Amino acid sequence: MDVSSIIKLIGRGREGARSIDRASAAQLFTELLEGSVPDLELGALLLAWRIKGESVDELAGFLQATHRQLGLIDCGPAQPIDGGGPAHTRAVVIPSYNGARRLPNRVAWLACALRDRGIPVLVHGVRTDPARVTTAQVLSELGSPPCESITEASDRLARERLAFVPLDVLCAGLDRLLQLRWRLGVRHCAHTVAKMLQPLKQPALHLLSVTHPEYLRAMRDYYAAYPAQVLLMRGTEGEPIAHPYRAQAIEWLHEGRVDTLIAAATDSAPGPPEPPGQITAHDTAAWVRQALAGTSTVPAPLRAQLEAIVSLRNRDQ
Repeated sequence: MDVSSIIKLIGRGREGARSIDRASAAQLFTELLEGSVPDLELGALLLAWRIKGESVDELAGFLQATHRQLGLIDCGPAQPIDGGGPAHTRAVVIPSYNGARRLPNRVAWLACALRDRGIPVLVHGVRTDPARVTTAQVLSELGSPPCESITEASDRLARERLAFVPLDVLCAGLDRLLQLRWRLGVRHCAHTVAKMLQPLKQPALHLLSVTHPEYLRAMRDYYAAYPAQVLLMRGTEGEPIAHPYRAQAIEWLHEGRVDTLIAAATDSAPGPPEPPGQITAHDTAAWVRQALAGTSTVPAPLRAQLEAIVSLRNRDQ
């Protein structure tokens, strides 16, 4: 493609930039995934999209290109809910790409709690982060290390109902783009695409978190145009887990509609500080074990998020 003409189009700042169509976005992102765009132009594209923001058509093209190269995981047949009746979703997909540095990363607790309710859970994300504790590290401490192949992930889901798959296993090209964050100094559109991936062959309930308010609007617009079962929220440090000290709004995006499952708290006063030294993967895993065993208190917003997910699964299809 004529990359320079696209840079000229999208690189005119937030007010002057224009978007490209879905087909062009898919073609260009394919070239990015395959590594055929030179470094200078690649950096210009990624920074231009970060400033401009991605349109619905651009995101659709990016995802189309990525899903063509994505290894798809088979979670097996839908499992019935407790007490019988049809399963609303076959699995829950949790993208985990931010990690935690101020609060314990409790995504692993949510995944394990859903698993213990009989719900298959696929978590995908990065293995490590030099400045944060990742979900992969906490799950490894809990005895669930990353899967190293699509086949292993499918087998793990069937046997254990929980699997973590690193992005480099799902899509090596997208992982290479994601790693450019450390050279560019900022996240970019590949981070958004990674969070929006649907790596399962079967339909699933997708947890999706964003950091900035404008991305709430962008995700609503996208899933209005391309409906899916999505729970959308502003995440805790970017992760799709409720904040332990205040209720955050969680929206259910489905069939082109937006329903509020959990309303945001009107009182935004901060909660008590976490004990120092308690956010390591080891200490977080210890808390997860205690919480699952009922010997440690789970904050109310986290319990509410868990029950909201379970309630959706309990609805008839």
